[in-house]
Amino acid sequence: MWLAAAAPSLARRLLFLGPPPPPLLLLLLSRSSRRRRRLHSLGLAAMPEKRPFERLPADVSPINYSLCLKPDLLDFTFEGKLEASAQVRQATNQIVMNCADIDIITASYVPEGDEEIHATGFNYQNEDEKVTLSFPSTLQPGTGTLKIDFVGELNDKMKGFYRSKYTTPSGEVRYAAVTQFEATDARRAFPCWDEPAIKATFDISLVVPKDRVALSNMNVIDRKPYPDDENVVEVKFARTPVMSTYLVAFVVGEYDFVETRSKDGVCVRVYTPVGKAEQGKFALEVAAKTLPFYKDYFNVPYPLPKIDLIAIADFAAGAMENWGLVTYRETALLIDPKNSCSSSRQWVALVVGHELAHQWFGNLVTMEWWTHLWLNEGFASWIEYLCVDHCFPEYDIWTQFVSADYTRAQELDALDNSHPIEVSVGHPSEVDEIFDAISYSKGASVIRMLHDYIGDKDFKKGMNMYLTKFQQKNAATEDLWESLENASGKPIAAVMNTWTKQMGFPLIYVEAEQVEDDRLLRLSQKKFCASGPYVGEDCPQWMVPITISTSEDSSHAKMKILMDKPEMNVVLKDVKPDQWVKLNLGTVGFYRTQYSSAMLESLLPGIRDLSLPPVDRLGLQNDLFSLARAGIISTVEVLKVMEAFVNEPNYTVWSDLSCNLGILSTLLSHTDFYEEIQEFVKDVFSPIGERLGWDPRPGEGHLDALLRGLVLGKLGKAGHKATLEEARRRFKDHVEGKQILSADLRSPVYLTVLKHGDGTTLDIMLKLHKQADMQEEKNRIERVLGATLSPELIQKVLTFALSEEVRPQDTVSVIGGVAGGSKHGRKAAWKFIKDNWEELYNRYQGGFLISRLIKLSVEGFAVDKMAGEVKAFFESHPAPSAERTIQQCCENILLNAAWLKRDAESIHQYLLQRKASPPTA
Repeated sequence: MWLAAAAPSLARRLLFLGPPPPPLLLLLLSRSSRRRRRLHSLGLAAMPEKRPFERLPADVSPINYSLCLKPDLLDFTFEGKLEASAQVRQATNQIVMNCADIDIITASYVPEGDEEIHATGFNYQNEDEKVTLSFPSTLQPGTGTLKIDFVGELNDKMKGFYRSKYTTPSGEVRYAAVTQFEATDARRAFPCWDEPAIKATFDISLVVPKDRVALSNMNVIDRKPYPDDENVVEVKFARTPVMSTYLVAFVVGEYDFVETRSKDGVCVRVYTPVGKAEQGKFALEVAAKTLPFYKDYFNVPYPLPKIDLIAIADFAAGAMENWGLVTYRETALLIDPKNSCSSSRQWVALVVGHELAHQWFGNLVTMEWWTHLWLNEGFASWIEYLCVDHCFPEYDIWTQFVSADYTRAQELDALDNSHPIEVSVGHPSEVDEIFDAISYSKGASVIRMLHDYIGDKDFKKGMNMYLTKFQQKNAATEDLWESLENASGKPIAAVMNTWTKQMGFPLIYVEAEQVEDDRLLRLSQKKFCASGPYVGEDCPQWMVPITISTSEDSSHAKMKILMDKPEMNVVLKDVKPDQWVKLNLGTVGFYRTQYSSAMLESLLPGIRDLSLPPVDRLGLQNDLFSLARAGIISTVEVLKVMEAFVNEPNYTVWSDLSCNLGILSTLLSHTDFYEEIQEFVKDVFSPIGERLGWDPRPGEGHLDALLRGLVLGKLGKAGHKATLEEARRRFKDHVEGKQILSADLRSPVYLTVLKHGDGTTLDIMLKLHKQADMQEEKNRIERVLGATLSPELIQKVLTFALSEEVRPQDTVSVIGGVAGGSKHGRKAAWKFIKDNWEELYNRYQGGFLISRLIKLSVEGFAVDKMAGEVKAFFESHPAPSAERTIQQCCENILLNAAWLKRDAESIHQYLLQRKASPPTA
């Protein structure tokens, strides 16, 4: 599954330029113990006790589900008939299954060759989402058929078997019936053994109106009139391979499609809303290239005869990898050649790559239990980049990985309230909580590090061994390590257990000494903490694959070592005194690096003259920014380094720098010198803005378009006069139909005119939203509405967020946009959430969208008492699936407050001094 905002958020990153910085003073400030005590005093440092939970008993298990469902698209109900071939392993007079929001009408068990035994009682355990069927006599070991007739509701919660609203080309509102079962919602569509390790085959039939499209995991094998109603047909699908319940899917609705065959002969279709088949062509092209890529990479063929990719109107996640029928948000699948921006194309390519990787890794071989979810998601989140790099080398996607996934995971994993990659999961309510940046982005980052440590050849060999050994079965993390160890001969389990079983990651401190013609490096590792230097007694240790490069060859490692102890000395032979030395080539190792002052000084010219590779320039800046956030160095020193990026040409480096400046701007919105940091932003971004201009030049590509949008948006938001004037002129022409804005310029222009606009501007934007035929354009507008500054207009935007105009899954980004737009917006969004909590919580039913909403809305606060207020609110308004997120948000608020107290004055003085004597480039 792809979480919508777990996607590389291409608009979220921010950046800086200027003169050579003076020597950096690395001020080791040990305030972290005080901060930790404050966390404990607020009760923020420990997760609540887990609910007791038992997995299903093993005495009865399914072999095959024969399932027929008849959805009613007007009354929003469905009827179901299940005949499951089952194996009774030990004598019992009851069968326990998962079941939620379903009413069983009749149930019976027919032992093979014997008489039917009718169940005499159905005991629903709603809290545990189970039902116990009781039988009057003992079911003996052997096989038989479990028959259940039941009814259920096509809910509006975007989980289970649910309804999705759409508008026909003629403007009529209708509903499709669609599914989202991961993690534990197949039980809302039919009674089942809803655990990933309880696999079976499925024979699915759907009874549907004859003018509707009906799809499931497999190809259609029969379509015949339904006896009772000439307007209805029964559609039968081929038997599936052995698979888990969470990967079953069915869709009933109105769709067009485009199709092709992959070079391996697999039928690939992309289903789109009616009249929009053209918008499925880009995803179709990506999918047709991707299937053979994975087949060759894993050396295992795709096991089904077809794969469908379908755009669903109301969809909580970004996409879901149901075997053979992958469901997507419209914005994650549809590309309009004229109206889609470059970042949307890239997002679609990544999401398609992610979900198709799961067809092997997750579907063919499935995690044994949710504890191993990270393996599914971390692996798919890594290999999607490998796939996109293969299909679109011009995207420079691996550099983007560092900004989008690697640094994002490190931000979260430095908190006291992070969690290990592998989390012991019991009760289903805990599962949603681990669909987060640790499972996805840290998971992907450590697999990237592992791939680099093993080498591609042995990694592929190990993957093939793993998939071949466990196909149609279940596996745990250790099984993958064993296969990779056998393929590579390296101590994979020993190394990787230090990364998956304990939370956090190391800070590697390095200093150097020239010894004749050699360079002696002294390395030490300690856990990196967002609150400052680690002060605990028993510091965790990692086995860290470390690469070391020098200015002699900045793109290849001079040495590779495995750091398996707290301290190490390393001698680099033949390194001249004037050569720099850098750790973590390519920013592949999942650690942060702190250099001695002298080592850092020698690296900084490599930023200015671009002799350091882009991904290393990015990593160096990001490490320094994180060290400043943690109070280990001064933020002023980082601002000086940011000014060295004056000549930077690389989109992703700018994107990461931009993101960090955005974090700093949000922090300083709590001060009275917010305008000064905006001046700094303008100074840093103006030179690259002038170089790029507004219009593409001949020969420009994908990354130039992304960079132009990023830079103009940054300058416009900061109030850069020329950018603001041009944005207003182009917006006017766009609205009047004189000159339509290119898709890549719409976000920055919309953002700029709204931030510096009035009620009329907002009304025009809302009108454009209403007129937009494409969900991508509606989302583009929704994400920037929060930039408006007047309290009255902010309230209008928040009210709009809960209106019928906004799809349920997109409300989160509208409210989040308000919270991120301004200091007043943050307060207004938090009040709005509290005032409308019941409606919002009911809408998302404790899924991951509620966590996303909370995080986006409160994380920007920087006053200690707000942490207490947030904690108190959620104590009286529990959100079990967001408990960890709430803890993390409160911790971040306290960290922001500490950062502000520590560095605000020195930042202010630096900005004033800079104003008095502007730097020369």
